[in-house]
Amino acid sequence: MSEPDVRLTAWVHGDVQGVGFRWWTRSRALELGLTGYAANQADGRVLVVAQGPRAAGEKLLELLEGGAAWPARPGRVDKVVADWSQAGERFEGFVER
Repeated sequence: MSEPDVRLTAWVHGDVQGVGFRWWTRSRALELGLTGYAANQADGRVLVVAQGPRAAGEKLLELLEGGAAWPARPGRVDKVVADWSQAGERFEGFVER
């Protein structure tokens, strides 16, 4: 029996708007089989909501935080504030908002 999906909600702080960060995040999430979205926030952060297997979410979080990634993560990430919860509403794919 497989584990239930989880939801990662991550607020990415730094120079992450206008540099291709949401596109990069979408690409990594799709490679990992996650659904959800990446959205610019008015205060300069990017909100990432990703849903799927816990291991895939942990890998995405590692990449957001600066773990080894190819292609290299665009922009500059100062910190990532992450929260885990049970999976919620179903998402179709992973989109940039």
